[in-house]
Amino acid sequence: MNSKHVIPDEILEQAKIELYQNNHWFAYNNFPYFLEKSDIHFFKSGEEAIEFASNNISDYDNYSVLHINSVEDILKLIPYWKSIEQHLSNKKLSIMNEKNLEYLKDNVKYMGFGDKQNEALEQHLKEGKDSFHLTFNTEVNKKPFEAALQFRKSENSDMYFLNSYNASLQRSNGEKIEQTFYLNKGKGVTAKEAYNMLEGRAVYKELSNKAGEPYKAWIQLDFDNKDKNNNYEVKQFHENYGYDLKMALSKYAVSEMDGSEKEKALVQSLQKGNIQSVSIEKDGSNHKIFIEANPQFKSVTLYDGQMKRVQKESLEQFKSVHQSQITGRKQEQKQDVKKDLKHDVKKTPKQKVTNDLGNTQKKPSRKKGISV
Repeated sequence: MNSKHVIPDEILEQAKIELYQNNHWFAYNNFPYFLEKSDIHFFKSGEEAIEFASNNISDYDNYSVLHINSVEDILKLIPYWKSIEQHLSNKKLSIMNEKNLEYLKDNVKYMGFGDKQNEALEQHLKEGKDSFHLTFNTEVNKKPFEAALQFRKSENSDMYFLNSYNASLQRSNGEKIEQTFYLNKGKGVTAKEAYNMLEGRAVYKELSNKAGEPYKAWIQLDFDNKDKNNNYEVKQFHENYGYDLKMALSKYAVSEMDGSEKEKALVQSLQKGNIQSVSIEKDGSNHKIFIEANPQFKSVTLYDGQMKRVQKESLEQFKSVHQSQITGRKQEQKQDVKKDLKHDVKKTPKQKVTNDLGNTQKKPSRKKGISV
């Protein structure tokens, strides 16, 4: 007899008796995962068994009918040990897939791609392919922004992960640029940060080196150079590079730089690569301008209310009083240095040559030609 079966021995003993009495039709409740004595019934004819099964359907009962000639037939035709094993396996897989689905939903949303892809995401997980991708389309500042999100199944499990996405942006001049952004454990450049980088701005991110050690740096696309995968190379400005965003902001009379939550929000927004609206104190009143981080030149870039870049010669009007005083002192120091240099290079009077007696002595003249 099969030692792996989970049908109670008392049911098998009853089956022997029923078969001896020529009750070869067997109705059993296939709803529960473990059969009990109350879940089986024997009949002499198939009609009786089928009628019983039809009349006993409920939320907890669903009978199947079999014709058996021996106890072994029960074990062959009702291999419950396999059914339960499969059920537990399916249940475990279902729980894992559900957790994986929730994880991916959160990951996609955290990365800035919203929740409109949830239904398609669930369908792809059910299909069980090695990899799949989802598309994302939106418009940022009236510019089309698209992304193809790439998902791949782990080599060590049935879990799926968002490994990368290819983002493309159509600029105002009609030019379309794209870049593939790779993720590490579901983290990396977000959708909005990708948009800002494709616009040419820098973002401040926590990265990791080959040894897995974390570090922070400003990253910016280098539109003049591409790598072997046709991706733009990425310029990095580490902390040792010496760029201090707060110090760069403090040079200007930015009202939000007052140590409050507004300052914190402004810094965080600029670190994400955003162009941020700020108020500048000028001539006793506040003026609205726009500002962005510029780590490469250790500064910030200013734009006027019409989003036109403020030229270098016009920046002085937006500087803080303290910074203007520093600039003024530096200019005065430069002028003093120039005056001192001019004074040092003034020609001194020619000195007369005298002899030992103190009489003026003419300097001998040198005649042209070759002496012999």
